[in-house]
Amino acid sequence: MDRYDRAITVFSPDGHLFQVEYAQEAVKKGSTAVGIRGKDVVVLGVEKKAMAKLQEERTVRKICLLDDHVAMAFAGLTADARVLINRARVECQSHRLTVEDPVTIEYITRFIASIKQRYTQSNGRRPFGLSTLIVGFDYDGTPRLYQTDPSGTYHEWKANSIGRSAKTVREYLEKHYDEEANRSERDAIKLAIKALLEVVQSGSRNVELAIMRRGEKLQMLEAEEIDKYIEEIEKEKEEEAEKKKQKKP
Repeated sequence: MDRYDRAITVFSPDGHLFQVEYAQEAVKKGSTAVGIRGKDVVVLGVEKKAMAKLQEERTVRKICLLDDHVAMAFAGLTADARVLINRARVECQSHRLTVEDPVTIEYITRFIASIKQRYTQSNGRRPFGLSTLIVGFDYDGTPRLYQTDPSGTYHEWKANSIGRSAKTVREYLEKHYDEEANRSERDAIKLAIKALLEVVQSGSRNVELAIMRRGEKLQMLEAEEIDKYIEEIEKEKEEEAEKKKQKKP
């Protein structure tokens, strides 16, 4: 195997590009991120890692704006993400200048995925070690949620997770996501928090949430608001446990 995992452009006999697979392993070591698509809202939630006491919180964000109507969360190498974010922002502004219209969410997702794919096909480079969740609204007000991975593939989702324990969170979303029930803003936020709490220690200190409503700018939720949602979720869990106890003969 070691003959094939040194060069990015060489396939192994069984059809693997090992460097791309190693980049996907780097993503699995990153913070968990969740995206939920509602009717008039899209929600991004990320796990907040413990910071050094003197570190400035502003510089450790995993959720960022690409344009007024497009936001992105990522899992993986932060330095790689910074390069990709800058290129995506330039493309968004270039598109506005050239076409006099903002980018569609699929356009900027495809642009990011194309850059990633290019880095898997030429010598002297390595793949980007990050996956992204890209959310926003198209001209017609349709909410969108896309995911890209280090190989350069992208897909649209109703709800998805990337990063550490993404499989566990995705399984939770598959069980609990209901297109009708999770259409409202409140339900979408609660589902994002519940999904993150499957793998993150309880408490707003470990969760960062951003909401984008139709026609409005991205809003980061304050810790106090997140705490209120967590209290509500815990209260619901207690009530469910009580009901189960009463049902038992």
